[in-house]
Order: sequence, then C-alpha cells, then structure tokens
Amino acid sequence: MNKNNIRIVLVNTSHPGNIGGVARAMKNMGLSRLYLVAPRDYPHEQAEWRAVSAKDILDTAVVVPTLHDAIADCQFVVGTSARERRIPWPLLDARQCAKRMGVASSQEQVAVLFGREDRGLTNEELRVCNLHLNIPTAGAYTSLNLGMAVQIVAYELHMAMSVPEVPTNEFEQWDSPFASQGNMEHFYQHLEETLIDVEFLDPAAPRQLMSRLRRLYSRVRLDDMELNILRGILTETQKWVRRARKGP
Repeated sequence: MNKNNIRIVLVNTSHPGNIGGVARAMKNMGLSRLYLVAPRDYPHEQAEWRAVSAKDILDTAVVVPTLHDAIADCQFVVGTSARERRIPWPLLDARQCAKRMGVASSQEQVAVLFGREDRGLTNEELRVCNLHLNIPTAGAYTSLNLGMAVQIVAYELHMAMSVPEVPTNEFEQWDSPFASQGNMEHFYQHLEETLIDVEFLDPAAPRQLMSRLRRLYSRVRLDDMELNILRGILTETQKWVRRARKGP
C-alpha cells in the first residue's frame, strides 16, 4: 500500500474555504496529493486560512481544467456518490472501498473523486469510475460537507494502511499493467464508433448502451494487453464494414 499513489480530486469546488479544509483533512491522515478541477475561486486567502498547517498541500496542489486531465494516468478511479443512479454501479462504503484502494495503490495510480458542494458528481463523471463510494448517514440528516466527506475517506484509508497484515493482492503477479483511465476513454470512443458502423448502436436513440458497457468494462478492469487486443478487433471490424459497403 502506498499513500503517494493516491490522489484526492475535487471537481468544480465552489468555496475556497472548503479546499483549505480538505487540505487539512488530508494532512491529518498522511495524504499529500490534491488535484483541483476548475475550482471557481482559487487560489484564495480563505483556502490558506482554513488549511492552517497544511498550506504545503495547497502549494503542491495540481489545478487542471478538466476531470480527464486529473485522472488520465490513473488505473483505479473511485467516485463518491450520495444518491442512487438509474444504472447502479458497484457501490461500497468508505471502509470497504479504502481497503480496495489501499491494495490497488501498491502498484497503481488511484484517484478519489469528490463533486460539487451542491450536487456532487454528474452521471457522466461517475461513469469513468471503477467503483462508487457512499458514506452511510442517519436518515434524519444525510448531508455532509466536503471537508467532512474527505476526512472520513482519508481516515478509512489511513486505518486500512495501518493494519499490519496487508490483504493479498490477487493481481500482484499480473503480466501487464492495468489500463489507464485515459486509454480506457480512447477505447470507449473507438467502441462506440464501431458499434455505430455495424449499426448495432443508433446514435439518434442510444438509450443506455454505452453506460452499461462502461459499467461492464469498469467492473472487469482491462490491462494494457487486453485493451490492445480489443482495439485491434474493433479496427479490423471497421475495415470489414468499409469493404462491405464498397461492394464486390
């Protein structure tokens, strides 16, 4: 398990004070890598004030314009979600998810995504994740502020990595690294184009086909070699379609 391979990603944070609170929560639990996706008001003195002694986390924070820029090199991505989705994704609580992230971090880049204060992550952003993380709360009041949510997840990561007996990584001897999120996005684009070419997917009425395929491949987790094989199959399929359209 390697905390240096785990990044906290905040998407479109509205209030700079929340960024400072997150930095403090991270430093409390030994996390140091903070990514900020298009924050509305940053840098800001309120962020530094809330960070207290964690200003070094802010100083090294990476500010990027898009979520893709923040996670393109990650092999394992977790999105926090407070509500049920039309298409359910693999969902774990913070403690279960921290164990999975801890194991993955031994060899992979891991990202934990936190959404906007008022509405969280969009469905599109959650679709890029391998797992969804939910923090159970009492039914009478389910709202958590951003700093509290990060603190809970960071605490569970800290505890999972403090356990003397590290869970066995079933992929420890895997022969090829897992595909990065950036390469998976290229694959999904290629897959969608091919499905349109063979007329399996109607772009005018796509329904939930690509969302369900994303869920399938996120659950399986492809390595680089498997991804190259699948993209090779898609490329050859497109070639046959073009030949068939040209006629004999």
